Parts: sequence; C-alpha cells; structure tokens
Amino acid sequence: MKFTFFTSNMLNIFVLSVFIFNFFLFLSQKSELKLQIDSLLTVKSSKPFNGIVLVGKNDTIQFSKVVGYSDFSTSKLLSIKDQFVIGSISKQFTAVLVLQEYEKGNIQLDVPISNYLPELPMSWKDSVTIHQLLTHTHGIIDLNKELEFHPGTSYHYSQIGYDLLAKIIEKTSKKSFVNLSKELFDKCHMKSTFHPDNIEYKNLVTSYTEQENGEIEIETKSFQNFPAAGSFVSTAEDLLLWNNCFYGGKILKQATLDLLTTIQKGAVRDHPIFRETKYGYGITITNTNDVVQYGQTGFAPGFVSMNYYFPESKISVVVLENVAYDTNDLKKTFYYQVEILRLIKLNLK
Repeated sequence: MKFTFFTSNMLNIFVLSVFIFNFFLFLSQKSELKLQIDSLLTVKSSKPFNGIVLVGKNDTIQFSKVVGYSDFSTSKLLSIKDQFVIGSISKQFTAVLVLQEYEKGNIQLDVPISNYLPELPMSWKDSVTIHQLLTHTHGIIDLNKELEFHPGTSYHYSQIGYDLLAKIIEKTSKKSFVNLSKELFDKCHMKSTFHPDNIEYKNLVTSYTEQENGEIEIETKSFQNFPAAGSFVSTAEDLLLWNNCFYGGKILKQATLDLLTTIQKGAVRDHPIFRETKYGYGITITNTNDVVQYGQTGFAPGFVSMNYYFPESKISVVVLENVAYDTNDLKKTFYYQVEILRLIKLNLK
C-alpha cells in the first residue's frame, strides 16, 4: 500500500485554496444580498423607501444604501452621516446605564423602587421592582393611577417604566441622565448620538408622516417624550459602533450582559409587527430556525427604525427612515424593515 503525505508547500497551497474559495463565496453572498436589498429599495412604488440601510460585520461596513431626501422642500439628499430619532432602540441605552449602576452596587434589581423614588405618590412603589421596569412587567399606566395588573403577573410594553429608570439612576449616580448617556456614547466613540436635551446634534433630518388623504406632510409632533424610552438621536454608523461595543462586552461584564440577553420570565407578548416578542432587558430576543437575533424596532413621530444584531455571525443590520407610511397599521409602516430582515436571515442560513 502506498501512502501520499502532504509536503509543507502542498499544505500551504491547500490552505490558501480553501481561504480563496471561502473568500469568494463570502463576496458572492454579500453581492447577492446587496442586489436583493437594492432591488427592494429602488422598485417603483407609491410608498417609496426614504432612508438609510447599513449592514456591517464586526465593526466593518459591508455595504450601505442611502435613498431619498433629508428635506423634501429643498430636495436635499440624505447622507450616511444624517441623524434620525431612533424610537425604542433608545431603551437599550437606558438598560445598559441601569446595569452599570447595578454593577457598581448602587442599585438592586429585585427591591421595591420606593428605595430610590420615595416621592412617588402611589403605594405600588413598594411592590414594583427595577427588574419589572426593565421587562415591562410592572403594570404602571400612570404615576397617579392604580396598576393595570399585579407586578410580575403580566406584560404591557411601556414608555413610563423606562422614564422611571432614568430618574432612578440620576438619584443613585448623582448625575443627570443627559450626562450619563453622553459618557456612555463617548466610551463607544459614538460622536453623533445624543439625548434629545443635548442639542449638539447638527444633522437631524426632517421627518414626514403620511396623512389619511395619502399626502406626505412634515411631522409636527414632538419626538422628545420619555427620552429614556424612545427619543435618542443617532446615525446608522453610530448604531454599528454601538452593537460592537455593547454586544462585544466592552461596557458590561459578561455575567451582566447575559442578564440583558436572556429572555425574562413573563416578558413575552404578541407583537404588532412580528408574531411574538420575547424581551430581555431593553432588547427583544429571537431564536427561530437556529438564527439568534438581538435588537429592537423603533417608532417616533415621522421616524421608523430598526437595529438588529446576529451574535453568531457578528452581523448588524440598521434601517432608518424619515417617512412614516400607514401609521394606523404598523405592519405596513415597518414594511421595509421586515423585508430587509427577512433577506438578511435567508442569507445567514
């Protein structure tokens, strides 16, 4: 019997060949995905996409697409550097700031919030916990009303809960929520992301909403309600930086990050866009067909957004729009976000 052994040169050639094959396979898949997204965004439609799509791997932009206008009245074209209000994507910033206080020993997750906000008027302050505020299982509908349900027994997506979280960490850190968020963004080198009260942002686009008669008009409603829950200003590039800083373990200990990315008991509900939402701390968690994704959609007056991260492949997908269509039917409002997410998942299988 005759045996053939690899020589050093043969082995090097083999390894190089495998690398080249995988590299070109990757380029082919990336090119195909780009073509699919291009086709989706540029097809002639009565409700055309107006915004930015960015797909990144680790901290590198794989491709981006910018379509439409930042201001229709002046025909000013959008730029990748433009800023958008990112809606509920903001909640993960707040969740991280809360968990940083938890790591410092300044707060506990399972004690009554009356420990931190004794001035609250209702007696439920002695039964609601920070954990329940983070997971929308607290039942608070108004600071001056009784709870909707007993804390921990149900789920109701809430803005007010995250507003209370901001007030709590202002107390425990002795810093304003504006300054706390700025310190967080500085740590992740996010130079274009701001709390709405920090008016240093210079490139915020004009937002528009489709009216009942089908006309697109400038949105006049304020986006600055409950900033900790849904009013931060950011860019597509900064959200890529955030994903790699956040999920890369650069701002929280691994054990704390695991808390955030774990589906919390009872924090599951039907979703107006997707069939079901499973909630961690500040983000949704999906695991279908063995594809895990972390992240959040966002909606603010005239702004429609999405930021998801796929931990196994280190892929980020960010979609930001400044035109909101069909706002009485969020499945239609988030049409482009849902379709782009579907294409991403198909290419990850």
